[in-house]
Formats: sequence, structure tokens, C-alpha cells
Amino acid sequence: MLNDILDGLMSRYQQRVPDVAAVITAMIRDGLIKNAADIENDHIAFRTMGVPHLGVQSLEKIFLHYGYTKMDHYHFAAKKLDAWWYAPPAPQYPRIFISELRVSDLSKQAQDIIYSYTGDVKADPVTTLNLDDSQAVDTFLHGGLWRTPTLADFKVLAAESEYAAWVIYNRYYLNHFTVSVHNLPAGYNTVAGFNTFLEKNGFILNDAGGKIKTSPDGNLLQSATVARMIDAVFAGGETYQIAGSYVEFAERKVLPQFAHLPASQIERRHRREGFEAGNADKIFESTYTAQTKKSS
Repeated sequence: MLNDILDGLMSRYQQRVPDVAAVITAMIRDGLIKNAADIENDHIAFRTMGVPHLGVQSLEKIFLHYGYTKMDHYHFAAKKLDAWWYAPPAPQYPRIFISELRVSDLSKQAQDIIYSYTGDVKADPVTTLNLDDSQAVDTFLHGGLWRTPTLADFKVLAAESEYAAWVIYNRYYLNHFTVSVHNLPAGYNTVAGFNTFLEKNGFILNDAGGKIKTSPDGNLLQSATVARMIDAVFAGGETYQIAGSYVEFAERKVLPQFAHLPASQIERRHRREGFEAGNADKIFESTYTAQTKKSS
């Protein structure tokens, strides 16, 4: 059932994010992989609102039910966000990263707009969801939790928090999936090498904080494409281009205590685990105007 849920998320995500198919096609064409199934998905990410009945405390129930374990907490003061990551029940599954907007830290105007939508949710919707019905879970993750926002409200939120604006329109839509590059062929198995491949193929990279985001210990390196703009239809039928989702790339280095192991014996548990707030802070900006204007 977890496979069904993850497949549902990925299929809709690929339909809406052209860069996914484009990256996979380029990887197959250049012989990095034979087919899409060869890609190791490092993690997937969701964005939520910290409001009554919703947010992380609600969404996480789905993945905890399927055997995920809640791990470290991260705080992003400037972006007014909190986040947690979740370790999968088995190594073939992706990690999950769920972030949450600290709505109470926003201006009263922004809070009033958000609550005018999320206030329609009177109880935690996950509590009434049959978590053993993968089809029901899949439908829930792609359904609307509140009514479609007006373009005017979207623009007011975007002026204060681009994250808030993204979530008010996209709800729980999958924000990104992540290609693990460290298991790819030599020359492509580092973020630096893979970025070269991406740019050679015309992909635009998020350069907030540099194109490669590196953890202080040097063992987690990440990069991401810039989200492409999509035509969003707002309440009343108004259409406006907004940031969609994007693709991320991660390189997890082998931990020093396992450096003696031959490459053929290296497993996920031998590599750097978890996330890094400094890296994630800049990855968030793949949907922000300063980055997306490069792709428009």
C-alpha cells in the first residue's frame, strides 16, 4: 500500500513537473541509468500550514501509519518555518521531509487571509481517513483541503511569504523528489559532476547560496532545479503564472568509519543521514521569484 501511495504521488508530480521526465530522459540517453526505476529517490517533500487541525501533526499521521519514524526538527527563523524529517520503514523507500509555516508569526493581514481558507477545516481530516485504504490516501493527498484562493489573496500572501502563497494554492501537492546521485556512474556521482550534466542539458539551477548547498561537515551536498512556472486558475477563473514544483539532487558521502569498505558493499546506512537546515533553507527558494524569474 505504501508503494501505491508513493506511486500516486510521483505520477501526478511527473505530469505537472516537465523537468522530471526531461531529467530522466537525459539520464537514459547518456547511459547513466537504463530506466526510471534505476533512480534512487533520496527524499520527497511536502509543505504545510501551521493552523488548527492541519499542518505537520495531521499530515505526518499518514506516514507514521506506514512505518515511518519521526526524526530531527529544523527551524528556519527568517522564513518562519519549522520542519521534520521521517526515516522510512525500509531502505528502498524515500525519506520524507515535511515543513510547516509558522502562521502565527505572520502579519495579521496574512493570518486573516490564511484562516479565511483553512478555517473551513473544522477537524483533522486524517482522523477520518481510512489509512489502510491506499486509494483513499492517494485521493486525499491530491484533493483540496480548502477552497481555491483568489488571485488577490495569493498576491498579498506572496508579498510577505512566498511559501504561504505556494501552499495556499498547491495544498499538499508534492513539492519535490530527489535524485540520489552518489550511486550513479563515475563522473556523475557527485553533485558537482551531475550539475555539469544538468546545465549541459539546459536545466536551470537554483543558485541561492551557491548552486551546491553543502553541510558544515561536508558530507551532504544538494542542488535543485528552479521551479518552472505553471498556469494556475484562481477563484473566479482568473489565470496567473505561479511557481510549480522542482527536482532536487543529493549526494550523501560515506561516513569516515566506513571509508574502508569497498564500493560494492556500501549501503544507505553507511552514508551521511538526515538533513541540514542551511542547505534546506536555500533549497526552499527554488519556488521563490528571485529564482523562478530565471526560467520564465
